[in-house]
Amino acid sequence: MHISVTVNGVDFTATVADTKAGNQLVERLPMSLAMEELHGNEKYCYTGDAFDGEQFVPETIEAGDLMVFGSDCLVLFYETFANGGWSYRRVGKIDDAAGLAEACGSGSATVEFAR
Repeated sequence: MHISVTVNGVDFTATVADTKAGNQLVERLPMSLAMEELHGNEKYCYTGDAFDGEQFVPETIEAGDLMVFGSDCLVLFYETFANGGWSYRRVGKIDDAAGLAEACGSGSATVEFAR
């Protein structure tokens, strides 16, 4: 399934992973989140609603990855980097991450998710 992800007014398309967490995200749409900056490579927001599903530890996190850290922290990665051993639940991925870092900017970002 594809959803739209709008970051600070810039539109992207994402493919939702066929996972429990991915399905739960779709069930909660539409949603608009004020996502905070972290480490110069991601935006995150604690949603207050837990996501279920299997966790995994990716070797590399890629720009455009959309994952859940812990139980309810939705994370949008806008840079590619080697993971330091953190585990996540896969939610989906921005189909074409060109321009994502620029749209995210250096501070907090408004990110809207819709069907």
